[in-house]
Order: sequence, then structure tokens, then C-alpha cells
Amino acid sequence: MNDDNMLWTGSDLPSEEQERLLPAHIGLGAEPDEAMERFARLAARLLGVPAALVSVVEGHGQIVPGAVGLKEPWASSRRIPLPREANSGAPMDEETGRAVLARMCRSARESGTASCTGAPLTDQEGHVLGFLIAVGRASRVWNREERDALDDLAQVCSAELRLRILANQSREARLRARSALERSRTLLRTADDLAGAADPVQVRRSVRKLTTDDLDPVYVELLLREDGILRRVVDAADPQLVGAPYTEFRLDSAWPSALAVRTGTVVEVVGPAEIAEQSPEAREAFAQTGVRSLACIPLLGDTEAVGVLVLGWRTERRMDVVERALLRSLAEYTARAVQRAAFVNRRVQAARSMQQAMLTELPDVGGLDVEVLYRPAARDEMVGGDWYDAHALSRDPSGTVVFTVGDITGHDIHAAALMGQVRSMLRQASRDHPDGGPAQALTAFERANRALGVGASGTIVHVHLRAHRGGWLMTWSNAGHMPPLVVSPSRRVHRLEEHDLLIHPDLPDEPRTDHRMMLEAGSTLLMFTDGLVEHRGHSMDAAVGRVAQMLAAGVRRPLPALLGGIADEVAGDAHDDDIVMLAVRLADRRPG
Repeated sequence: MNDDNMLWTGSDLPSEEQERLLPAHIGLGAEPDEAMERFARLAARLLGVPAALVSVVEGHGQIVPGAVGLKEPWASSRRIPLPREANSGAPMDEETGRAVLARMCRSARESGTASCTGAPLTDQEGHVLGFLIAVGRASRVWNREERDALDDLAQVCSAELRLRILANQSREARLRARSALERSRTLLRTADDLAGAADPVQVRRSVRKLTTDDLDPVYVELLLREDGILRRVVDAADPQLVGAPYTEFRLDSAWPSALAVRTGTVVEVVGPAEIAEQSPEAREAFAQTGVRSLACIPLLGDTEAVGVLVLGWRTERRMDVVERALLRSLAEYTARAVQRAAFVNRRVQAARSMQQAMLTELPDVGGLDVEVLYRPAARDEMVGGDWYDAHALSRDPSGTVVFTVGDITGHDIHAAALMGQVRSMLRQASRDHPDGGPAQALTAFERANRALGVGASGTIVHVHLRAHRGGWLMTWSNAGHMPPLVVSPSRRVHRLEEHDLLIHPDLPDEPRTDHRMMLEAGSTLLMFTDGLVEHRGHSMDAAVGRVAQMLAAGVRRPLPALLGGIADEVAGDAHDDDIVMLAVRLADRRPG
């Protein structure tokens, strides 16, 4: 007994090789379908036979979504084989299908168990989708009228299958369109995220989110090109083992990612055979991570690849056309973000260097302990215009010492450059008007700021300290800045709230005001910028109050430790702006 007889005798089940994917384009499976069952019943009733079935070809075998009177185990499994000469899995035309059907029926008749007749079920292009088969007794003879009737019924059944194919194609097209729309929206969101990324770690996070949500790799790596080296972008918040322990390697090495950068093309490594062709170091990385598929997409810049995006899976898979298109777009966005981040980083470093170079060396003044704390913003790309100055008025015989803290508007290299100009201009104004007080110096600076078109704006508190027999006379003028704090040796805190308008070239030329206060020996003066006390979601007044409490509690604490403790507690590590704190403590012994 051969496999052709299995339809009728039920001696064996189809092999595992025959149990392939079902014809999803029709939407039928190896289970009863109401419409197909109805066609089987009609065929049985029309030809007066005990059994009939509707089968659908599925590669090397058939599924039976419609049946009446079918023997076991086929009635339960709903799967039957094709004859050996027809089970190649290749599509059949109608002529071939009729020949296969004749072979099936001849085998059934020769086995003495049944007699059958049938008709192919075809799609619009004439490919055989399956068969409509009527099964009678072994001695049954089929006349022309019966065969024509079954052919007519098969045409109706074929029409039903064609409609299902069209419906499924339409549904799949809608799903593809919806998927494409979602991917487009995701790419737009990622483009927005990448547009705001100011460093490679932020770029990696945005790219990782998109690829993880859409392509589901086990890891995502971003490697950047630096002087003949490919170096991983390491995110401390998301450690991975990709390529470990290799965090960098030469561009001329045999790593797939290096090849992608050198050639500017996508490099894929899929399956054990291709992995075995890699360098020992790369094979070690594959083994360590369990990766079986790798895709390296170069990040093409204006003149050369600036890096590579690496995706890995623990299954064997190659990217399809849609995935390649998605990753090409993503790589383009990523390359731009990397170049933009590098440009911003260069500007930030230049601004930081400029800012550091302009920080004043504190003067050594008898009877005064002077200390300053400067902390840049927690975000590297934030470069503020916060500054301070301290110097003695050499042309002033009274020994006046000048202290200034200011905040120039802006957070970029322009603000850092303006800060240097403002400091120099105000220092010159103070030296030109040593007897005029802080208000006159600020007024002279403002006039020069307008006349020379410098365009600086911001806040400044400008202080003169002069020794007196009763202590130190403090004279100050405040142009919209944070109020200085003064704490006496008895821990009483004075918050010097008096202030005028901030500095701005477009504001009216209003007179500046001097304020005076006699500081007793042992007092401490603290001037600071708003980066210390201004934080999203927190009260600035409460923060200033906490600074005052700590200042009062630390009247005997060394200034460096006091300033550091205040900054740590009040601003913390995640402050959004630069911090400048300048403290002046008067000696316990009164001068003169």
C-alpha cells in the first residue's frame, strides 16, 4: 500500500515535512470552515455519495476545511498527503491539477476501497488552490452529467476562495499601510528626539527605543568613529554585553561593524556558517551574547561614515525590504544627530574653557577671608553666563575692595563671551569712578553697553567693602540679582532685598541706587546666582531660606566646607544652571 492510498485507508498520518504553514492568503486552516463544509454537503447530496471533501493545497500536502463522511484519522486531523509526483510544493495549473486528481482517484479505485471524482479549485490566474472531491463506493461509475455538475459546483467554490483571497489581500494591504504609517510616525518622533539630543548617550537612547519597539533586537549598539578607532557609546543606565570585553577596536580590523564603516554598506552576519567566518574576537563576542544574527548599518555623514548602528538577534533572521528602509532612514537621522552632538560638544568645550579662563583669582586682603564656589550645570551642554569678580581698587587710598556676582542672559558660547566683556567693562568703570560707589560704576557700564552695542543683559550685584573703626562699611547696588545674605557672629541673618531693574540695553536709563550697611567683625557676606536656589517644582523662597539657615549655622565653619555643604544640600547634583557662590568673612578682630 503506497501513500496515494492513505486518503481512503487512513493507515498513516502525514509526515512532519508535510505539515507546513497553512495557506494564510486564503484564510483557511486545518479545521472545519462553515462555507467549505456546506460545499462538501452539496457535493455529496448532488452526486448521491456518502462522502465529499473540499481540500486546499498547502505545499507538500492538503488541508481539508470542508468534509462530510470522511474516515478517521482524516476527519480529525483534516490533513492528507499529495501523490509523490505532485508534492514538490510548486504551484499547479489546472491541467496538472486534473492529472493529480485523476492519479488520486485511480489509486483509490485500485485499492478497492472507494471510487471518486473531483474538480480542481483555481484562483484568478488558473493556479490550483485545491480540489472538490466526491467519494462513492468502489464499484461506482461516474457519468458525464455527474462530472459536469461537480465542475459547476467547483466553479462556485473557486469563486468563494477567490473572494477570500481578495479580502485577505485587502486586509493585509490595510495592515501594511497601518504598519507603514506607524513606522513613519515613530520615525518622526525619533527624529524629534534626536533633534534634541545633545550628546551621544542621548542619541543612543532614542535609537535604542525605536529599534527595540519595532524590530525587537536583543541589543542595540552605537559605535562612533574617532581617529581610526570605533568606540562604543556607553550608557551607564543601560549596561550591555555587546562586544564585551571589546569596547573599542581599530577601523581596519575584521569586525563586521568596522567593515560597514569602511565600505559604507550594510553588513549582515546570519547563522553559524557566517559567524564561523568571523575573526576569533568577533566569534567570542557572538558566543558570549548568544547572538545568531547581526546587522551593522553605517551612519553616513557628509564625507564619510561617522559611526555604525549595530543590531543583534538570538534568532537567524535577515532584514526584509521594509526593515532596511526603516533602518536607512533611522541611520540618516542618527548620523545627523551624532554630527550635531559633536558640533555642540566642541562649542560647549570652547565655552567652558573660555569661562574657566575668565574666573578671577581672589585677592589677598588683610582682615577678609574670601572664598568662591563655581559649579557648572549638571547638563554638559548648558554653558551659562554666571560670573564673579573680586579686586582691590588700587587708585582708592581707602583700601576699598570690590566684589561682584552676575548672571548674563543665555546658556551658550555667546553668553560666556559676553560675561568676559561685562566683567572687564565693569571693572574698568569701578576703577574710573573709585569714589562714586557701586551705583555709579553700574551706570557707567550700562552707558558703555548701549553706546558700544555690546548688547549684554542680565543681573548684577556690585559691592564695595571699606574698612572702618567700627567694622567694615558695605555699599552695594543690586541690578535685579538674587539678594545677598549677611550673617552676624550672633547668627542673625539679614536678607538684603533692595534692588533696581536688571541690566538690559532696551530698558529706560533709570538711576541706580546705593545701599549701605555696617558689618561687624566676624560677619559673613554671601552672594550667589539663581542656579543655587531655582529648581523646577521647588519654592525659590524656601531654598533661599534654607541657604540662610545653613549660613547662620556655619558661622564658625571654614568657608570652603560651608559653601560646598550648602551647594550639595540646596542644589544637589542635578541643578539645571551654573552656580556661583562668593563668600566674604570678616575677621573677628575689628580693623584699625
